Amino acid sequence: MKKSRSFPELPARGKGKSKPTDKFSAERNLPPVLPKTPNQSLYLEALRESDQVVTLGCAGTGKTYLAGTHAADRFRQHKIRKIYLTRPNVPAGRSIGFLPGTLEEKIAPWAVPLTEAMAERMGKAALEIALKSGDIEIVPFEIMRGRTFKNCIVILDEAQNTTPAEMKMFLSRVGEDCQVIINGDIAQSDLKETSGLHKIISMVKRRMMPVPVIEFTLDDIVRSGICEMWVRAFEEEKI
Repeated sequence: MKKSRSFPELPARGKGKSKPTDKFSAERNLPPVLPKTPNQSLYLEALRESDQVVTLGCAGTGKTYLAGTHAADRFRQHKIRKIYLTRPNVPAGRSIGFLPGTLEEKIAPWAVPLTEAMAERMGKAALEIALKSGDIEIVPFEIMRGRTFKNCIVILDEAQNTTPAEMKMFLSRVGEDCQVIINGDIAQSDLKETSGLHKIISMVKRRMMPVPVIEFTLDDIVRSGICEMWVRAFEEEKI
C-alpha cells in the first residue's frame, strides 16, 4: 500500500472561482467520519491512501456507507471533479425492467444506499444539483464499455454480481487520477458462475498486487443489534 495518496489540487468548480466561499461550503465544515471497528479503521486508511480499494463482507458493516461518505467529502472539498456510481444489473428479486423510465432512471433506486450516505455529508440540495449537472453520475454497468474514468472516484457496489469478464471490462476503464472502490459480499452473489469479485481478490493475493483488500466479519456489523442478530442467525443456518 502506498504511504501517502492525494489527488491533484483542483480549482473550485465554476468560472473564475479560486476557492469555495459560498453558504454550502461554510455549512459543510464537517468533522471526519470516524471508524467504529478496527476493520473500519483499516478501510478508511485504505480509502485515504490507495488508488484502488476492494472490500467485502456481510450486510451492516458500513462498507457502502463509508465509500459514499468518502467520495462525498472528496467532492465537496473540490479534490475531485466527478463521482461515478455503478453496480451490475443482477437484482435480488424483480428485474429493473419493471421500473419506468430510461436505463439510468431504472438503476437510480439501487444507488440509494450510496446517495443517502453522500447526502449526509453534502446535504440533499447539493446532492440533487450535482446529480442534475452530471458531476455525480449513476452509470448503468451495461453501457460502461468504451468509457474512460479520470479525475474522479468510481464506486462499484454489489460487485459480487459481476462476472470475471465484466470485472476486466470495468477495471480497464480506469484512467489518470482515478480512485476505484469495489464493494461486495461474495456470500450474496446472485450469479450461477464464478464471481468477478472473487476472481480479482484471488488475483490480488496471488500476484501480491498493491491493492488493499479489506475483509469485514460478523464482529464488524454496526447497523444495529437486530441486524447483527439476524445476520449471525442466517450465517449459522448456512442461508
